[in-house]
Amino acid sequence: MPNTPSLAVILSIWGLDPVALGAIAAAAALYLAGVARVHRRGGTWPLHSTLLFLLLGLGSYAVVTFSILGVYSGGLRWAFTTRIALLLLAVPPAIAAGRPIALLQASLGEAGRARVGRILASRAVRIFGNAMFGAVFSAALFALFLTPVAGVARGTPWIGAALTVAVPLVGLLMVLPIAEDTANRSSLFITAEFLLAFVELLIDAIPGIVLRLSPAILDHGPRIVMALGWWPSPLRDQQLAGDLLWCIAEGADLPIIVLLLLRWARSDKRESKKFDELTDEQLEELNREHLARWREGHGA
Repeated sequence: MPNTPSLAVILSIWGLDPVALGAIAAAAALYLAGVARVHRRGGTWPLHSTLLFLLLGLGSYAVVTFSILGVYSGGLRWAFTTRIALLLLAVPPAIAAGRPIALLQASLGEAGRARVGRILASRAVRIFGNAMFGAVFSAALFALFLTPVAGVARGTPWIGAALTVAVPLVGLLMVLPIAEDTANRSSLFITAEFLLAFVELLIDAIPGIVLRLSPAILDHGPRIVMALGWWPSPLRDQQLAGDLLWCIAEGADLPIIVLLLLRWARSDKRESKKFDELTDEQLEELNREHLARWREGHGA
């Protein structure tokens, strides 16, 4: 296809991002320090979790920031859009596979674990860590690609550097509570999250479709033309951005649905265990209370 880089071109373009490199070094150092502390306390930490964090999690972050997506993020709409979408939707689940919250809890004493528990139970974490917030936030962020705000962010180096760190952090706040089940949600609440996650599949597709079909350039960002055979025209650049955003947004929702399914299974197991531990008299009392509330609600 004309004005589209080949796979060979994409794989040949790499560059070092100092901000991303610093973030990778800091994250790796903190994680390994946590592993070392667990061992000093006489515990063990699974090697596969460490490898998942370093290779899959930080490795995916490095690929996104050091590849063509980072090198040409300021000049190409599709590189900028794809980088932000991957940093929000793909990199955080990969990092969460290394179970950093569980490592933090394992590396602390009783007092430290209690503090972490209070933070995880706070209103802010509960808001970030449910599919409702994720649906609204990702839809709002992707909608900005349809406005001049995206052009300003793409053409301003310090904003791009800030997004390199801020976007995956927000993604982690959305993913970690779901992945590690830090909030004990009821089965009914998780069912509502399931329904919203399926709605999100439709909502997240809208910005990508608009970018793909719009005949006008929407972000009004800097127009950079380079003497490269694959460099796209502004309109073609925007169309590629729409295609990639659409695919990433739809594909990244599937792991969230899987995580919600796992959370529902754990929640159902906890609730079943609680009922199994009740005596016949306690179950009878619960049934009477339920029937009484039903009669009150229906005016019986």
